[in-house]
Amino acid sequence: MLKHKLTILGILAGAIAGYLYYHFVGCESGACAITSKPLNSTLYGALMGGLFFSAFKNTNKK
Repeated sequence: MLKHKLTILGILAGAIAGYLYYHFVGCESGACAITSKPLNSTLYGALMGGLFFSAFKNTNKK
C-alpha cells in the first residue's frame, strides 16, 4: 500500500480536479464525451492524475 501512495494520491487529486472541471467549465451542449457528465469527467481526471503522479516514482533499487 505504501508503495503505491503517490499513485493513489494522484488518483484522488485527479478525480477532484476532474469533477471541478466539470462543475466550473463543463459542456453546456452535452455533446462533449468527457465533460458532459460528472462521472465521466471524474473518472478521466482520476486516470490522468494516477498516470501523471506515477511517472514520478523512484524506481532505483539498491
